[in-house]
Amino acid sequence: MHSEVVGSRSAEKRDSSRESRNGTPQLDAVSLAIIEQLQEDGRRPYAAIGKAVGLSEAAVRQRVQKLLDQGVMQIVAVTDPLTVGFRRQAMVGINVEGDVESIADALSAMSEVEYVVMAAGSFDILAEIVCEDDDHLLDVINKRIRALPGVRSTESFVYLKLKKQTYMWGTR
Repeated sequence: MHSEVVGSRSAEKRDSSRESRNGTPQLDAVSLAIIEQLQEDGRRPYAAIGKAVGLSEAAVRQRVQKLLDQGVMQIVAVTDPLTVGFRRQAMVGINVEGDVESIADALSAMSEVEYVVMAAGSFDILAEIVCEDDDHLLDVINKRIRALPGVRSTESFVYLKLKKQTYMWGTR
């Protein structure tokens, strides 16, 4: 019995699922290393990751699934929007009267909005929009974003050329 308790305690120490005081998962060094391996190559086999971080393939598979379930990371295909039919991208700065979170939630529900940040500074919210063309962008901004109750003003920054897009910031 004592060895089971000790075994489960040491397993807890290795487990990446503990939460900090603010409710976010605390990640151990192994989970951080797994994330970095997947940031380098999202298709890297679990066996190769396991070899790099010192775990079995099955243990890596479990850790990755837990990280996905906790919302710590996503594994996605990142495309160049131009090559898949989206010719217009823009960052839209939005000033809000009242509840910023309700506007951020409404923006997050729009399929064209890829990125929403509540910010301090000149804008309350920054939203990245990906559209098929200028008419589509105008429709999203004019008829959907500006129509949200509480949106005071918007300023659009239309992308002329995407020079760099990466998700390789690593972990801390």
